Amino acid sequence: MNVKPLADRVLVKPLEFPENKTPGGIVIPDTVKEKPQEGEIMEVGPGRMTEDGKQIPMEVKKGDRILYGKYSGTEVTVDGKEFLIMREADILAVVAN
Repeated sequence: MNVKPLADRVLVKPLEFPENKTPGGIVIPDTVKEKPQEGEIMEVGPGRMTEDGKQIPMEVKKGDRILYGKYSGTEVTVDGKEFLIMREADILAVVAN
């Protein structure tokens, strides 16, 4: 994959959870499933530039599992796979392993 995000953006692979049933046993169809809000960072941009030309390094790194807002990022398809490109500010938390 040859995608390198610019500035303070990251490329995120949303994690898919195979859970199709509620704890009570009701099957949830794909049409009403909520979009995942957890993903893995695949690529990281170099960081944001300030007005005086200094670069602010990213707080996240490639391989981090993150939580992000429900409507964060822009959906893109690369090599037939679905990804999100979002700003670092859209990331809510890093999930500890």
